[in-house]
Amino acid sequence: MDEVLTMADVTASTHTTTTSTSPSLLPSNLPLFSAFLSFALAQFLKIFTTWYKEKRWDSKRMLDSGGMPSSHSATVSALTVAIGFQEGTGSPAFAVAVVLACIVMYDASGVRLHAGRQAELLNQIVCELPPEHPLSNVRPLRDSLGHTPLQVVAGGLLGCIIAFFMRKSN
Repeated sequence: MDEVLTMADVTASTHTTTTSTSPSLLPSNLPLFSAFLSFALAQFLKIFTTWYKEKRWDSKRMLDSGGMPSSHSATVSALTVAIGFQEGTGSPAFAVAVVLACIVMYDASGVRLHAGRQAELLNQIVCELPPEHPLSNVRPLRDSLGHTPLQVVAGGLLGCIIAFFMRKSN
């Protein structure tokens, strides 16, 4: 038997094809959105963790590095988990993301943490210099650079949770 297509069938078929392939306002890139959302949420949470620890509101913490939770760890862990969900854990993209996440988290809790501690000591030494010393008026070094292992783990967990919920909402 031959099928007869009417103009309404062709129009309906074309309409459903175009609406499913037409670009939405926001492109659906789960790993990218998960990473950005995790970064933004981690930076926002730093205001509250600073208040809890120091009993003062400091909105500048949203733009600073260091602190609880680690936004670097949240970003790379969300990216890695989202790539794992989307591409599978056997994909080369997932392997690259895992290596990147390990390097970033190691750096945050190792090298950057110790650089921050050295900056604290150097600032203390400069403060103890006599006023006539040429370095006594030097601007203090930033000492909030790295993260404690707990801050790195908290950021990593936040990123995993965000990627999981982004996958569920997709």
